[in-house]
Amino acid sequence: MKQAEEYVMGLPDDKMPQYMLACDFATFHLVDLDAGDEHQFALDELPENVGLFGFMAEQPRTEPDVDPVNQKATRILGEIFDSMSKSGYIPGDTEQYLPRLAFCMFADDTDIFEHGQFGRLLAQTNGSTLGPMLDHLFQVLDTPKDRRQSSLDPVLAAFPYVDGRLFGRRLAVAALTDHTQQLIVKADSYNWSQINPAIFGGMFQNVLNTEKRRRAGAHYTTEENIMKVIRPLFLDQLYREFETAKSGTNWRAALERLQNKLAGLRFLDPACGSGNFLAISYRELRRLELKIILKLHDTGTQRLDVSGLSRVDVHQFYGIEKDPFPAHIAEISLWMADHLVNRELGAKYGIAYARIPFKRSPNILRADALEMDWNELISAERCSYILGNPPYSGAKMQSKQQRQQVRRIAGLGGSGGTLDYVAAWFFKAAQYTEANQQTRIGFVATNSITQGEQAGQLWPAMLDNYGMRIQFAYRSFKWGSEAPNMAHVHVVIIGLGRDGAQCRLFHTDDQTLEENPRVISPYLVGAESTRVVREAPRPLNGLPRLKMGSKPIDGGYYIFNDAEKEEFLQVEPGAEPYMRPYISARDFLRGRHRWILALHEIEPDRLRALPQTTERVGMVKAYRLASRAPSTRKLADTPTLYHLNVIPQMSFLAIPSTSSERRKYVPIGYLEPPAIPSNATMIVQNASLGLFGLLISRMHMVWLYYVGGRLETRFRYSAGLVYNTFPVPDCPLDGLEPHARRVLDARGAHPTSTLADMYDPVTMPADLAKAHRRLDRAVDRLYGGGGVGFDSDLERIEFLLERYGNMIRDS
Repeated sequence: MKQAEEYVMGLPDDKMPQYMLACDFATFHLVDLDAGDEHQFALDELPENVGLFGFMAEQPRTEPDVDPVNQKATRILGEIFDSMSKSGYIPGDTEQYLPRLAFCMFADDTDIFEHGQFGRLLAQTNGSTLGPMLDHLFQVLDTPKDRRQSSLDPVLAAFPYVDGRLFGRRLAVAALTDHTQQLIVKADSYNWSQINPAIFGGMFQNVLNTEKRRRAGAHYTTEENIMKVIRPLFLDQLYREFETAKSGTNWRAALERLQNKLAGLRFLDPACGSGNFLAISYRELRRLELKIILKLHDTGTQRLDVSGLSRVDVHQFYGIEKDPFPAHIAEISLWMADHLVNRELGAKYGIAYARIPFKRSPNILRADALEMDWNELISAERCSYILGNPPYSGAKMQSKQQRQQVRRIAGLGGSGGTLDYVAAWFFKAAQYTEANQQTRIGFVATNSITQGEQAGQLWPAMLDNYGMRIQFAYRSFKWGSEAPNMAHVHVVIIGLGRDGAQCRLFHTDDQTLEENPRVISPYLVGAESTRVVREAPRPLNGLPRLKMGSKPIDGGYYIFNDAEKEEFLQVEPGAEPYMRPYISARDFLRGRHRWILALHEIEPDRLRALPQTTERVGMVKAYRLASRAPSTRKLADTPTLYHLNVIPQMSFLAIPSTSSERRKYVPIGYLEPPAIPSNATMIVQNASLGLFGLLISRMHMVWLYYVGGRLETRFRYSAGLVYNTFPVPDCPLDGLEPHARRVLDARGAHPTSTLADMYDPVTMPADLAKAHRRLDRAVDRLYGGGGVGFDSDLERIEFLLERYGNMIRDS
């Protein structure tokens, strides 16, 4: 594949292929250069991935993760739930009734039951008889054959003993309608052997929610994304150990030791939901064990009793979930996964193998993971890996209880800070693993924990106080399901541990590996240290001070749009000298403004001569006095002043406090008095062209991207975190002035376009893009980037973080 990449990169644009494919007859590696997708899978996984190769037959490509079988099954189970609910069946019992039905249908198609056994039972019933028949069946499935009544109906007696706590609790007998019976028969007609337990579990979780179910598949995690966590967390290392063991001189003993190691591993998902991560992890561990078994027991074409060959079982997997329904689904998913891999094992030796009755069960605890000691479920000394996708909720979106949990677990005292809810799981996992230095952690999290203020609150504690280190990471990418119209959230994957494991850093979702960075920074870049940028109250870089614009706190009484201004001045034309353009970040970007009364220097007699203006001052005073905040009530003493009074007397540089994440550059520009910037705009008064050039450069944008915070997904510019900490070149900025002027001239060449138009990545004018590229090269050279500058933004941020470390040491 590396040779193919080098060959393709040397081709002219009109000869570039769309696909590259490599195969060694054991593994396929397919790359779609146009889409940026990459797929790797084993030969025996070709059937479920064959849709990727539709281009060879000039057919539309189909994605392997889209699974209509799971969606159909989930949808009809939802219809069964609706029908049972309408008839008044007990809601708490429904949450166990449906999984039992699903398991019976799965068992009917996967050799747990005699093939079609459950379907034949359904065919003998109608609505009135099916409920009692199912109640009787559930009891039979929970009873060993030697303890069943001799007079038991032979049809029921033929069913196997299942156990595993699946049918242990007696449920209310369901009085089902003919319609419900028909739905169950239809559901059983699907091929349940094609169900993916991980995907199905996530989809099944929404059966009880009609709105979520309407968007079939809207809330399940793709298998591809789960593999991004478990491969670097444990699977890749175990496969490396397998390759080493099987090729050694004493390979049999080495493989037996490895199999025993697999059987001794313990996995904990402290926010397991419906068990997606646990089910996939279990399946992959069993598939590795299967490779070991096949090597140890190579019988050629001879059949072999496989019942005692596997040592890995579901009891090695632990989960915490406070909602009973998904917790029960997690157990079902693991049992289904167990049986499917048992079938794979039996198929290799030409027999049908079902490991029933289930002698061991998954360890799923129904509890709030943040309110309990995880040692109550599994002691830290026995836990090998912690993994999962804990819930996200930004600081402002959390409930009071959630904020209290974050505050308590993180040890933040009276303030929860700005930490996302997911940070509590990082703290809890770090505290739990202090008792076992070998335990490794792999979590999915919102990318916000690697940016802005959160990075400064979370990572010094994780890395310094708890001794963790980031061992692997995926940079920000979209995490979602295969469902249409599904909203995606930007996430990162972070693996933590205390041992000396080699660092592995992956680029977004193309899975490209940055080989062996010495350290992975909390900003998820290779670095020399794990230093986190802290807010600075003043510029550490010698730059002029950046200020926030004016903040009126006036109830809107001083602010006017064009029509309101004209109407006001018709009544009171004497107020016109005090009307000033008022410009927010949005106004600045879209080339418009509002108006604001600026009464800071008005004489009392002049104000009294303007009755409409005086009335406005009175309304502002009353508005402030009505506030619950003492600081705002105090402002009522000076109603002609704003809360923040920033009235520029000379040209000033305006920086929007928020900007779209789609833009390559934040649109920064000059404004002139009498304009008054709002508090949504940051300003530098009398800024040089050289400073403008530096701040509008790619180098500064990269600093904002990695170090700055986010408002939703938009960039958030701040003085303390971005401007005051930005490492500047050692030489004067004068040399940037011609390049900065070209940027301004290019903007001026498009007088009818707003900054929002010109900095949209789709509509950005070619001359402006060219001016920016020339400026970027000039800035790179100032930093010592040489004639060609830096090769990538990653090189820029790695350089800047190192320079920041030098700057704070010298300050």
